[in-house]
Amino acid sequence: MRRRYFLLRSAIYHVSRDIACPMSCSALPIRAIKVDISSYRIDIQDRRFKRSNAEMLERTFERQKVDLEFTLRRVFGKTSFRPLQREVILAAVEGHDIFLQAATSFGKSLCFQLPAVINHGVTVVVSPLLALMMDQVSALQTLGVAVSTINSTTPLSERRNIVDDLLSGHPIIRLLYVTPELCLTETFRRTLKTMHAQGELKRIAVDEAHCISEWGHDFRPAYKELSWFRRALVNPPVPISALTATATPRVRTDIINLLGLDPATLRTFNTPSARPNIHYEVRYFADSENDEICTAKSQLDDLLAWLNSIQRRREARMSTDSGDDTAKPKTPGKKLKPMSGIVYAPYRSICESLAKALSSSGNRIHAVAYHAGLQAAERSRIQAMWTSNGPVDAADDDDTAFSIIVATNAFGMGIDNPHVRFVVHWNTPRSFEGFVQESGRAGRDGRAAMSLVYYGILQRDRAYELMKRDFKNAISNKTKDGLTSTKVKSHRARIDSFKKVVRYCETTTRCRHEIIKEYSGDLDLEMMGSQVPREYNSTQAGQNGSFPTSPCDFACDFCKEGAQSVTRRKQKMLTDMEDFEHTGALPQQLFEMMFPDFC
Repeated sequence: MRRRYFLLRSAIYHVSRDIACPMSCSALPIRAIKVDISSYRIDIQDRRFKRSNAEMLERTFERQKVDLEFTLRRVFGKTSFRPLQREVILAAVEGHDIFLQAATSFGKSLCFQLPAVINHGVTVVVSPLLALMMDQVSALQTLGVAVSTINSTTPLSERRNIVDDLLSGHPIIRLLYVTPELCLTETFRRTLKTMHAQGELKRIAVDEAHCISEWGHDFRPAYKELSWFRRALVNPPVPISALTATATPRVRTDIINLLGLDPATLRTFNTPSARPNIHYEVRYFADSENDEICTAKSQLDDLLAWLNSIQRRREARMSTDSGDDTAKPKTPGKKLKPMSGIVYAPYRSICESLAKALSSSGNRIHAVAYHAGLQAAERSRIQAMWTSNGPVDAADDDDTAFSIIVATNAFGMGIDNPHVRFVVHWNTPRSFEGFVQESGRAGRDGRAAMSLVYYGILQRDRAYELMKRDFKNAISNKTKDGLTSTKVKSHRARIDSFKKVVRYCETTTRCRHEIIKEYSGDLDLEMMGSQVPREYNSTQAGQNGSFPTSPCDFACDFCKEGAQSVTRRKQKMLTDMEDFEHTGALPQQLFEMMFPDFC
């Protein structure tokens, strides 16, 4: 009887809400709603004619489905969809299972947020990072969307109010953000089952879905238990959206299989892993374990020289005479806005020292360090300044040329600053998926941006030795049978991912965009029938015969400089390394021993 009451109450609420909703442009003039409790049928009496409940609900769905652009403008304040976004959102509104692999600039969160606003019921969003979750919740609350979150910081009283609303039969909440660990609890699972029985659980959205795979670079054990959704929430099954920025073919298979995405209803979408507006470049330098201070200074000088060359070009474009360095700006009193960039470093100590060196270089650079060792309030302050697109810690009257965050990989996840013009990896990235995701934080506004990687032999060797040692420790640990197997897979996946980074940096005879697409499995997605956005055809650029084309329209060092130039730069690094006369095998011999399949 209680279940029947909830179903009846929900039906009355949905029909009355649709009639009163200003977004329903064709609502009929209503005189009365008569409820026949014995048959649980709702008849709507119109002044002109009657419609059955089934017809009314079908008409309601059609009205909801058509005007996605209206909701995009009115609720989210955006003027248009990015390429492929509308197709993903429409598939979600129609109730399909969805797998979406898209770059960090795509706007994946809109693909489950907008359908949640349009549809009735609740969309549950599983997110791995508390900071990312809170940022999205805060942004949605600012837009006036009915959103809540249950996590470790949620007060008990607020948690009770949220659960009461979810179980009411007609919840106000449209989006509920939770952690994967909460989804393991029996209490929350009972709540989801009740919502499903009431017809109020509309969709499950699994963000950062690559965390579900043991072969992923960021495996989370709690994610693996999310397979419960498809096993328990049946008749009818609740649609599931799986979203990620990077996933190898093996990880992609795990996501689809473990979440139980239905092949009959699954819609697959992806964007190219290599962003066409990003120029990818690798810079080779000889690092010496006997003189690390000298090595760091040489690398710093190279970065400063590159930044100075950018600033000179910017100032030249602002001048009345580009050939006169002392020329005044075209618009008197107008200053160039600081250029934003991120420098990723592997350790906190390097972040601190590099930020100080950049700020004290005398090149009008404001650089701050960001890492997990900072106080939570300080991290929040830096994030707020960064997303405001202003120089971090800079005075209002300061003539800042560059605003730079020097960070570990703790920075950037879910931080929306579309105006980042460059991302620099100070050391060889530890994973290929991490490199693609971090470099993709540049140029989110679609304008030209830069990805720069500093690649050194000793850095590579140290990283490989650490990974190999962790892998051996995982194999030798026999205390927990099941956990040992998981750890072994995870460490092996990290080594495989690092090898891709090494191949990317060592290769001097291929377009970097093509390498990224190959290693990310973009071709495999296309063979699966994945839908991709209509891309700019770079071959059209040379149709007038004025210049030759390249696979990436000259947006990488190989296509811009040519194979000979890039190979010479790499060879110079090897020659300089030999000049250091370090003991043991030569760099190329070490490389051949570590990566025999590459040679």
